[in-house]
Amino acid sequence: MKSESLEERPAAVHRGGGAKRAGEIRDRWNWVEATVWTDRMLTALEEGVKGGKWYSLMDKVYALANLRSAFKKVKANEGAAGVDHQTIEMFEHQLEENLEKLSRSLREGSYRPQAIRRVWIPKVGSKEKRPLGIPTIRDRVVESALLNVLEPIFEKEFAEQSYGFRPNRGCKEALRRVDQLLRQGKTWVVDVDVRSYFDTIPHERLMERVQERVADGRVLELLRAFLRQSVMETAKDWSPEEGTPQGAVMTPPTQ
Repeated sequence: MKSESLEERPAAVHRGGGAKRAGEIRDRWNWVEATVWTDRMLTALEEGVKGGKWYSLMDKVYALANLRSAFKKVKANEGAAGVDHQTIEMFEHQLEENLEKLSRSLREGSYRPQAIRRVWIPKVGSKEKRPLGIPTIRDRVVESALLNVLEPIFEKEFAEQSYGFRPNRGCKEALRRVDQLLRQGKTWVVDVDVRSYFDTIPHERLMERVQERVADGRVLELLRAFLRQSVMETAKDWSPEEGTPQGAVMTPPTQ
């Protein structure tokens, strides 16, 4: 399939009041990474791209400006070192050099995620423990950069009544909606929990859904590489065939 860049096929921009309209769109998407999502891309996001798929996204992932922003998020979230024992402070000590290496390896296709360090933490309200995966700092930076590119594409399609792990949404917004529904006389609640959900997500079915909107082969391979990251637990090293690691940047945080 011939690869086309977004710039080769943008959604139509209406003449007249373009700057004002672009500003309104930007306001609606004020949480996106501005170094990635230009006004032109946000317009295409709202109006739709040809065939419903996004092409040529990898250059946005490895852009140094995106990687710098990704590191800031990783640093803000703190967290322990991965299997390479490199801390956030150590990575930051040679930040530009490390980011340039990551950018180059992503651009050349030589980047490979390192193993995830697995630890077990207490499960809230239970005597059980749940696994927590700790990627290396370099991998967390790349995951954050990838998330900066992909999240708006799928956020656009999520259900309006969904509040978990979404930008500008959370428990307070969900509670306000519950209060509205109660005032409308709707008092039934259905409580459902899927056991070990994140540990059993089928990789291929997940990738099929991603491919409905993303057609950049290099981005898809990078995402597959993160799904297949080996897990290091004590002296053992194994590769998962399903599930996503709780604790990774692209997986909702462990509760």
